[in-house]
Amino acid sequence: MTDRWSGLLGAEERQAVCEVIDDWGERELGSGGALVAVDRQQGGDPVTGAPRWYLRLRGDEKEFVTVWLTLHQRTLHHETQFMPAPETNVEATWEYLLTKNADLAGMAFALGAEDAVYLVGRVPVERVDDEELDRIMGGSLAYTDLCFPTAMSLGYQGRYHRRPPTQR
Repeated sequence: MTDRWSGLLGAEERQAVCEVIDDWGERELGSGGALVAVDRQQGGDPVTGAPRWYLRLRGDEKEFVTVWLTLHQRTLHHETQFMPAPETNVEATWEYLLTKNADLAGMAFALGAEDAVYLVGRVPVERVDDEELDRIMGGSLAYTDLCFPTAMSLGYQGRYHRRPPTQR
């Protein structure tokens, strides 16, 4: 197997970015904030072998918001499974989410596997630092809390009910 990183991101640079993410996750877990779990996936991405992390945040509108970070050759890709494919008001749900894309900084709603909706983005590896990781996690959590109730109310009309405030 050839080294997919050769000529792009050297082993030392790749390791340095991994350490930034690992250290950030460890600090955030210890702070008692929204981050409740960090797991660096053994073997990385199942297809490419790229380093990959699973992060779980405590949310308000969704009990948990899960973010996957995958370190590609030149970018750090992040994705959050936002909601399953809408079952009612499908066009209105897509219109709402696509309209919201204009307001999102550094990420966008996208169609994923099984027509599920994801919140995705990527940043150049050179920009991966504590501040950027804070922005990615904060944005994933804030945009989910902001958009989830409306998207679910449209996409699951009559079946979706917001969580009571005492559970948020």
